[in-house]
Amino acid sequence: MEDPEKYKKEDGSIDWGKFATAQLANEDSFSEKKKTKQLEDLAIFKTADEVSDYVWDTTSKWDWFAKKTIGSQIVRSADSVGANIAEGYGRYFFKEYMVFLYYARGSLYETQYWIEKARKRGLIDDEQHRWLKERTDKLPMEINKVIKIIKREQQKWKNKGKNH
Repeated sequence: MEDPEKYKKEDGSIDWGKFATAQLANEDSFSEKKKTKQLEDLAIFKTADEVSDYVWDTTSKWDWFAKKTIGSQIVRSADSVGANIAEGYGRYFFKEYMVFLYYARGSLYETQYWIEKARKRGLIDDEQHRWLKERTDKLPMEINKVIKIIKREQQKWKNKGKNH
């Protein structure tokens, strides 16, 4: 485990978002070998951002009624996934980071609901549905992995304090 002191801010507190993200880069389950330093390098953020942009591009072509009803809902929920990952990343405490990842996961499930509703109503075709489903089906597991890593790092930090 990396030394959290390396992620100290000017005020002396630890930037837990960057610390946890750096730990992710060291996990075997992640293919990226370089250390993650920025939010934009975090795989779950990249996928969430890609999905929300795709949803926007798709729904922006719908007629007024479809945009007003399902379109606005799916855009808001898809945008919320990445926004919550970003907000959690910017928090400096493990528990806060995890809470926002839970919010992101909830928004993701809402997005999946709207994707299925859009498909049933003929607003997206099979190709669009497949593209979205491939990404949104794997993202909950990836978010859960990040939560698990943060919990583990939180426990290590608590245990470190007990040993001194």
